[in-house]
Amino acid sequence: MKYRTLGRSGLLVSELCLGAMTFGGGGVWDQIGAVDGHGAKELLAAALDAGVNLVDTADYYSLGQSETMLGAALAALNVPRDRVLIATKGRLRMGDGPNDVGSSRHHLIQAAEASLKRLGTDYIDLYQLHGFDHVTPIEESVRALEDLIRAGKVRYIGFCNFPAWEAMKAMAVCEHLRTNRFISTQVYYNPGLRDFERELQPFCLDQGVGALVWSPLAGGLLTGKYRKNGSGRRNAFDFPPVNGRVLDELLAVLDMIATRRDVTVAQVSLAWTLARAGISSVILGARSVSQLQETLRATELVLDETDMAAIDAATPLPPVYPEWMVERQKNDRLPGATAGLIPLKAGENE
Repeated sequence: MKYRTLGRSGLLVSELCLGAMTFGGGGVWDQIGAVDGHGAKELLAAALDAGVNLVDTADYYSLGQSETMLGAALAALNVPRDRVLIATKGRLRMGDGPNDVGSSRHHLIQAAEASLKRLGTDYIDLYQLHGFDHVTPIEESVRALEDLIRAGKVRYIGFCNFPAWEAMKAMAVCEHLRTNRFISTQVYYNPGLRDFERELQPFCLDQGVGALVWSPLAGGLLTGKYRKNGSGRRNAFDFPPVNGRVLDELLAVLDMIATRRDVTVAQVSLAWTLARAGISSVILGARSVSQLQETLRATELVLDETDMAAIDAATPLPPVYPEWMVERQKNDRLPGATAGLIPLKAGENE
C-alpha cells in the first residue's frame, strides 16, 4: 500500500480507503450492502492487513448502524486508535425534527457528538460536511467546525459534493475567519463520468485540497459484470449516474486492457482513477473479503500512457461554456505565442 498526503496537510492516507457504507441495512441500504457485524469485522481486518489506514463512514449510512458497526469492529480487533484514521460526515437528515438536518451549528455539533458515541472514540480524524446546505451560511458552519476542532473532538475537516464556487467560497471564509481550512473534498469520479475534471479538479490542485473519490466503480457498472446478466444492485438502486452514451465503448476498452494485462476490469478502472492529478485516496466499498481483496490489488497496477490515452479517448468530456472560450483564448498567453488576437474564421461569431 502506498500513502499520499491528504491535500495540503501533513496527514498521510492510504491511496485506497475502506468505505463503510455497506455496513448495516434496512430499506435502500439492503441493496447497497447489508453487511452484518461479523462481516464488517472481517472487511476491516482485511483492509488493515493490506495497509489501509483510512476508513470512511457517515451518520446517515443505515441511520447510524454503519458508525456503530465500525466502532464495534475496531474494538473487537483491538486496533490502536492512532493506527486508523476515521472519517465520518454530518449534514443529512437524522430525524423528523426541523433541525435534524443541515449544516447549522445546532445540527453539526449534535451530529458530531452522536457520531463520537456510536464510533466509541474521543475524536474524529476527518469530519466532513455531507453536502452543500442551501440554507445555512457557510460562516456558521465553519465556526461550528472550528469549535469542534478546538474542543479536541475533530482533527481535520472536509466537505462532500460541493460545487466548485461554493468550495472556493468556503476556503475564503476559512482564511477570512482565520480558522482551520478544509483539507479534503469527496467527489464522484471514474472513467464513466469525468465531470470532476471541469472545475473541481482545478480547484483542488490550486487550493491544495485532496480529493477522496467515492463510487470509483459507478455502483458496480465499471466492473463489467452488469453487461453479462440482469441481476445486481443496479437493477434495484440505479445510482450513481454514468455517461450511458460512452459506456459500451468504455467497457470494451477496459476489457481489452484488462485482458492484455491479465487483471480485472475493476482494477483497470481503479488504476486509471488513482493516476489522475489531485487524488488523495479512492474509497472502496465491498460486501465480501474476496471482493475487497481483488479491488485492493489495483494499487499494484500502473497503466502506461497508451492505456490512459485509450480510456480518455473513450470518454471525452463534451465542451461546455465557458470552457471552450477559455481554451480558445489561452493561446496568446502560452510561451512562444505571437502578439495579437487569433482572428475569427469566416462565418464564426464570438
